[in-house]
Amino acid sequence: MASTGSDSNAPLRWTTPVPRAIETIGLRFVWAVVAVNLAGTAFGFWFYRHQFAETPTVMLPFVPDSPGATLLIALALALWALGRPSEYVAVLAFFGNLILGLWTPFVLVVFSDASVAQSGLAMHTFMIVSHLGMVLQALVLHRIAAFRLRAIAVATAWYTLNLTVDYFYPVVGAGESGFLPATPHHTLLPVTRESVVAGTATAFQIAALGAVLTTVLAVFLATSIRIGKLRDRPGR
Repeated sequence: MASTGSDSNAPLRWTTPVPRAIETIGLRFVWAVVAVNLAGTAFGFWFYRHQFAETPTVMLPFVPDSPGATLLIALALALWALGRPSEYVAVLAFFGNLILGLWTPFVLVVFSDASVAQSGLAMHTFMIVSHLGMVLQALVLHRIAAFRLRAIAVATAWYTLNLTVDYFYPVVGAGESGFLPATPHHTLLPVTRESVVAGTATAFQIAALGAVLTTVLAVFLATSIRIGKLRDRPGR
C-alpha cells in the first residue's frame, strides 16, 4: 500500500476541510472504504433499474451518476493501495463524488415532502447521509493525487458533457417543447419536471441550477487544490 503521508505538497488548507487524522484513518482502512463504495455502487445500479429500462441504449452511460462516482472512487483508492495510482481516475472520482454528493441532498431537501412520501423517511435520510459521505471522501483524494491540469481538464470535459445532455441539449429525441429531452438522462426527480416550485422556476430548472453550481464548485476546488500544491512545491 502507498504511504498515507506521501502528500508532500499540501494544498490550500481551506480546500481540504477534513481533519488530517480522519483522512489518515480512511486511507489506512482503504480496503474497507473500497468495499463500502462497491456495495454502494451495486445498490445504485439497482436503484436506477427502472430508469435504465426507459433510457435509449446510447444514453445509458449518462444515467447512473452516483453509482458511477462511487465506482470511480473505489477504483482510484484500490489502484493507489496497490501502488498503481491513476491521476485521471482520482480526479474523475473527485468531481463525481463532490458533484453528486452535493446535488442529491440539495434536490432531496428542496423536494423533501415528495421524497419522503415516495420513499419513506428512512430511505430519504439514508440517501442524504450516504451522499454527504461521498463529499467527505472526495475531499480526501488530494492525499493520493496531484490534481494536474490535464486530469482536471478531462474531468471537467466529462462532467460538462454529462451536464449538457442531462439538462440543456436533447441528444436523443426532443420533448414537446423541442428542447427538453424526451427521456431525461438525469436522475428522476421526486416531482414532475414541469412542477413550479419557486416563483416561475420549474423543478427541472431548480435541479439544473444545482447541477451547474456543483460542477462549477468542483472545477474551482480542483484547480485551487492544484494551485496549493504548486505553491508549496519545494524550492518555490
